[in-house]
Amino acid sequence: MTKEADQTAIPAPHEGEPYLLTPGPLTTAYSVKQAMLRDWGSWDDDFRAMTKQIRRALLSMIDDPEQLYDCVPMQGSGTFAVEAMLGSLLPRDAKALVLANGAYGLRTAKTLACLGRAHTVIDKGDYLPPRAEEVTRALEADPSITHVVAIHCETSSGILNPIEEISKATYTAGRKLLIDSMSAFGAIPLSSQSIEYEALVSSANKCIEGVPGFGFVIAKKSTLQAAKGCSHSLSLDIYDQWATMEKTGQWRFTPPTHTIAAFAEALRQHSAEGGVEARGARYRANRDVLVEGMRKLGFETLLQDRWLSPIIVTFFNPAHQNFDFQTFYDLMKSKGFIIYPGKLTVVDSFRIGCIGQLDDQVMRQVVSAAAQSLNEMGVDSAQAPLAAYTEREKLTAE
Repeated sequence: MTKEADQTAIPAPHEGEPYLLTPGPLTTAYSVKQAMLRDWGSWDDDFRAMTKQIRRALLSMIDDPEQLYDCVPMQGSGTFAVEAMLGSLLPRDAKALVLANGAYGLRTAKTLACLGRAHTVIDKGDYLPPRAEEVTRALEADPSITHVVAIHCETSSGILNPIEEISKATYTAGRKLLIDSMSAFGAIPLSSQSIEYEALVSSANKCIEGVPGFGFVIAKKSTLQAAKGCSHSLSLDIYDQWATMEKTGQWRFTPPTHTIAAFAEALRQHSAEGGVEARGARYRANRDVLVEGMRKLGFETLLQDRWLSPIIVTFFNPAHQNFDFQTFYDLMKSKGFIIYPGKLTVVDSFRIGCIGQLDDQVMRQVVSAAAQSLNEMGVDSAQAPLAAYTEREKLTAE
């Protein structure tokens, strides 16, 4: 796709809507919004055909020529889908090793505690990814661990975790991998030919650029078959959802019909843009423009360059006495950009998303709006507090 085509493909939000610089919900195309204007019968043949089309399109993104995997949509938010995957695909006598480096890894551990599944956690904090050698040591030290659960992109920090090396360490040790790819699937490759996993989970309102309302689990058919009777829940039972869809083409319970219609259109646009590779390239360009521009203003990123994802970037709050995040947020919103609060525990921060109907031209506008907002606040330096640098240096020291 040419640069000119890229620029014309990203219109301004409809009727003055602000851009959502968040990890989802995010800014969607007008045609995605339009797709929600029709009502659908959830048991109708046309809607069942739409569900079948969506499942096939998602499976096409994992490069599965032997058709070992299947796709199971699940009503609810992304967290609903994550819990469905964990509660259905982890046997009740399993033990999971959770790889955490932020809020969503820790949420996985909390979910497992609620489900009554045995688990242990490697917690890397906010700055670093879990590495293969750490996974190997943990699995060698505890033969009772049956599964590893990894976050693909930890959006509380913006860190992109090294899934391929984690997968190799997991399967070399004879264990199985479940991936929370909520904020990465559709923009970061997850080919089953190069990365082995039992299942991944993602959501409609992330890199596919749909709207909230359902998630989906892509899992080996053998793993789905083995999950019969495993779930703790009626409504979150992935096996039962899969078995029903295979038999009837229907969802077990009322599906979010309008969200699914919007997702079908979002998938069409994803393919037209060039699929996973092109979507990821646009997001990386967004990130690079954003990071370069914000650093020129004096802002400091939480992460070192090698771990910056193309999904969302965390910046430290400036140390300047006039800086107040809520004021900064309000000023950015008044200029058409909704940013995201931080989730760090030691140093105050905020996040800016790179996904959705955004391109590099929009990101230049974001940087300009940030510069204007600092000026209006009387902040002449966006340098982070000393604590931010010392904490990062301490935790990232080799």
